[in-house]
Amino acid sequence: MKKLLLAIIGLFCMLSCTETKKDKSQKPMGAMAHSVGKINEVSVVIDNELWKGSLGDTIRKYFGAEVPGLPQEEPLFSMRQMPVAAFSGLARKNRTFLWINKGKNNNFTLLKNKYATPQVGAVFSGTENEIIAFIKENHETIVSKFKHIETREKQARIKKSLEKIPQLKEKLGITVAIPTAYRIATEEDKFFWIRKDIPHGSMNLMIYELPLGIVSKDSNTIGSIIKMRDSIGSIKIPASETGTGKFITEEAYAPYLYETTLNNRFTFETKGTWEIKDRFMAGPFVNYVIEDIPNNRLMVLEGFVFAPSVYKRDNMFELEAIIKTIKFE
Repeated sequence: MKKLLLAIIGLFCMLSCTETKKDKSQKPMGAMAHSVGKINEVSVVIDNELWKGSLGDTIRKYFGAEVPGLPQEEPLFSMRQMPVAAFSGLARKNRTFLWINKGKNNNFTLLKNKYATPQVGAVFSGTENEIIAFIKENHETIVSKFKHIETREKQARIKKSLEKIPQLKEKLGITVAIPTAYRIATEEDKFFWIRKDIPHGSMNLMIYELPLGIVSKDSNTIGSIIKMRDSIGSIKIPASETGTGKFITEEAYAPYLYETTLNNRFTFETKGTWEIKDRFMAGPFVNYVIEDIPNNRLMVLEGFVFAPSVYKRDNMFELEAIIKTIKFE
């Protein structure tokens, strides 16, 4: 009986040791590498010859399309092309990638967190014409996914160095994640102008509230938004910062108007160019008019950049990412 008891104890010990070794060999959950790469840079995995041909032209057409609202041409994404053989190791850790597999079964797949996190990849398979058709049909969805993940990454980087502005909560009932490099230039009861100095210019945020009904929701929406921002900008942005004249919407071209939501509230998003009346000074702006029904008001957040003769895509993307962190308290 004693021998049987010892045998049973020994068996349990062996099983326990085996289980312990098994646990040690398992990879811990959440151990996937963090993705890497510059903001708005896409890896394009495609053979060199295809990149030079019509398939490469199609990719450049849709993913290198001009960013709306900028005074000079800049692409939606900077693209880094590499052949399939080079897509390994660190190269697979980029947040966004397009992968072209010519000659295999025709298919289009979106991959999430395949090699790193966060990560989105679009994989195309088939003949050259089939892949071109897939890109034409699905490019809007892919661009939206890429922009979403890049915005989240930018916001994560912003939140590592935040400027606490309690006045926004006290006076406007909102919070916005603003980096420490920004400073308050003007503070009033219901208006804030917040700035960041950059080489050759500045990045700017205007935050203010207006009564509901100022912006119409009809065929004249863009006209009422222009009227609204011109009346505020010409008064609140001093001429001494940008020369003589008034800070208004550039008159030659109508801005781009979109509908979206911010913090679960209906929002008009407007992208265009500002100018200083009667001066050769201009730059891009993005304006968000948020319908804050619970507080019976419109909340307006606008970002604009003054930086002559330099590219501004990434500056504007930062301002958009900041604005999209808005929370209503």
